[in-house]
Amino acid sequence: MRARQTAEAVVGAITGTLSRPRMLVLGRFDGEGRLRYVGKTTQISTPASQQLVGQLTAASMGTHPWEYARFSTAWGNRDFLDTTLVAPDRVAEVSVDTAKDRGAWRHPVRLVRLRLDMAVADVPTA
Repeated sequence: MRARQTAEAVVGAITGTLSRPRMLVLGRFDGEGRLRYVGKTTQISTPASQQLVGQLTAASMGTHPWEYARFSTAWGNRDFLDTTLVAPDRVAEVSVDTAKDRGAWRHPVRLVRLRLDMAVADVPTA
């Protein structure tokens, strides 16, 4: 039986464009300050996507911790997402399945909302 709960994660990348985000790629900082991948959302609805516009900014070249990272399209798949790195300064509340593998959620997560009231430093570590 699957159990779902809400959790917070840092938005590190998106699929789609800054004017129409499709999915969020999420991370959490580890104890050494590195942003670790923890999962990606399912497809974001149009109204939710519109609420993200203006809240996410493109990452500056050479400054993002995932600059050379690639993210698979699905668990165990060797195809990769076409992502745009964003400044890791926004927190998303997501609905997650509790199943994890090496610190990452095994199943896609669902966006609940952007947490504009929460600092990245307040997100639990990976």
